[in-house]
Amino acid sequence: MITPAAIVAVASSAALVILGLALLLTVWRVVAGPTLPDRILALDMLTGIAIGFIAVIAIKTGFSLYIDIAISLGLVGFLATVAFARFVLSRGNDKSPPSASATKSGAKRRPVGRKGG
Repeated sequence: MITPAAIVAVASSAALVILGLALLLTVWRVVAGPTLPDRILALDMLTGIAIGFIAVIAIKTGFSLYIDIAISLGLVGFLATVAFARFVLSRGNDKSPPSASATKSGAKRRPVGRKGG
């Protein structure tokens, strides 16, 4: 018969492998993310994966202090995500030049305030 300790050992090893794969894919998204919000979301995901790693290690070792560390990391990760989101929103309010696609459409631009033409 399989003991509960053996089941926990196999499940935690499988969880570490899955979390490792998720970590690699998320790091790829941080590096290759096409936009800043994609990278911020990937960093938030990295925080979640790190919390998962800490939780699995806590289960494997039986050392419950790791759970407190995971909770603290979750709080710090949440605050960092909120700070990054505010940064992205503040960047969006800047007056940027008109996009190149608006001038490539072939439409002639008339100055504002003039009639006729």
